[in-house]
Amino acid sequence: MRHTLRVDPTPFDMLGGADRVTALAERFYAIMAEREPVLTQLHPTTPDGKVDPGAQSRFALFLVGWLGGPQDYIEKHGHPRLRMRHGRVKVDIAMRDAWMRCMTAAMDDFKLTGPLRAFLDKRFAEVADFMRNTEG
Repeated sequence: MRHTLRVDPTPFDMLGGADRVTALAERFYAIMAEREPVLTQLHPTTPDGKVDPGAQSRFALFLVGWLGGPQDYIEKHGHPRLRMRHGRVKVDIAMRDAWMRCMTAAMDDFKLTGPLRAFLDKRFAEVADFMRNTEG
């Protein structure tokens, strides 16, 4: 069997690595706390109403792997099983759209453009829609 070396940069590489992906996740949650209180309250929160740092860290670790970086999330938490892990939460169109508004604003703040932005817009929208588990 012949193995080929993949030299194309991953979205993880194009974003700038783990620190940059983590910063994007942190900005996403900061925007959520500022603009989407209903969405924020679906997460474990700190006394000041922000998403718990542990939840933020888990999401950042997931994003690192999902974007093509090290698979530390899977090693630590197992397969993401996104729908199962979010099954306790009613995810309708309004929740999907609120999540997307936060991620879009975070990507805007990071000035993500071009093919990387197009890819991320498409993939985040697909996953957000996949997470819907109820009508409306």
